[in-house]
Amino acid sequence: MNKNHYIIIMAGGIGTRFWPVSKKSFPKQFMDILGTGESLITQTYKRFAHFIPEKNIYIVANADYTDLLKEHIPSITDEQILKEPMGKNTAPCIAFASYYLKQKNPDAVCMVAPSDHLITDEPNFAATSLKALEYAAEQDGLVTLGIKPTRPDTGYGYIQFTKDPIKEGIHPVKTFTEKPTEEIAKSFIESKEFLWNAGIFAWSVKSICGRFEDKLPEIHTLFNDINYQDPQSASKIERAYGECPSISIDYGIMEKDKNVFVLPSHFGWSDLGTWKSLWDVSQKDEQHNALIGKNTLSQDSSQNLVFANGEKLTVISGVENLVIVDSDDVLLVMNKDKEQELRTIVNDVKQKYKGKYN
Repeated sequence: MNKNHYIIIMAGGIGTRFWPVSKKSFPKQFMDILGTGESLITQTYKRFAHFIPEKNIYIVANADYTDLLKEHIPSITDEQILKEPMGKNTAPCIAFASYYLKQKNPDAVCMVAPSDHLITDEPNFAATSLKALEYAAEQDGLVTLGIKPTRPDTGYGYIQFTKDPIKEGIHPVKTFTEKPTEEIAKSFIESKEFLWNAGIFAWSVKSICGRFEDKLPEIHTLFNDINYQDPQSASKIERAYGECPSISIDYGIMEKDKNVFVLPSHFGWSDLGTWKSLWDVSQKDEQHNALIGKNTLSQDSSQNLVFANGEKLTVISGVENLVIVDSDDVLLVMNKDKEQELRTIVNDVKQKYKGKYN
């Protein structure tokens, strides 16, 4: 393994779209949502440990999740947990970790990835990631992994790339498009020039910190001025988060930079962003029901997702195309095709019940 290879795992999200199971106190990344016996954050950590030195695996998460992280990844050290005082989207999260690593090892080349994605072909993922890291080490470029789309999904971002690669399958990026309409998404698929944006990146810390200085100077100044080895740095990190804007890395840097590249990838990826996406990747019975839980039974029903991990028996009969989720204190029943409305439902519940079920 290369001692200069690092991974920054972003684990600060709340996972609203997996409500009512995923909540602020116990978000999606700590759930065994696939029924495998391991949480998503544990699977992500182990996936990178196959080709990144374990001491070079860093996780950025809200300080409140420190104990959960240690519970799910017993081998992780305090130094490897970078504690965010608050959530401010992906750009501040990546800036915090990047400037921290730059002080630790100016020659660091790192990947950045979410903590809660599904990847089924891990050997191919490792080979693809190493190719991206090697290119990032050689060039002052920002590399993103793009997934060949299988359907005109309106919930993903899209990356348009040039036809001819500049090196071993790595293509310059033309444009980024966030969550297009279905009609536009269909045109993207037909053109064969677009990939899904997986939100997985590779770059040297010198390159990404240089981009922050150029394109997000306020964030650069706030995080560059911190001595991360100082025992009193926590208060300065808190101040930086309090003063910096909430902005995504895609909008703040990737969409504006002229030296961005994409590596078309095939490793069985899903962002597991919604209950419907979980149904898509789950094993199903003959009627295409995905039944996740100890005690579930289906009769004369089809195309449903049932998620019920408790001891209670859950029976469905004569229904179709539903999402049914039974948590400790909430039962959710909704049309599987109405998944984009869940955020509104969560907000309505929060207002009506004063956050009791969030």
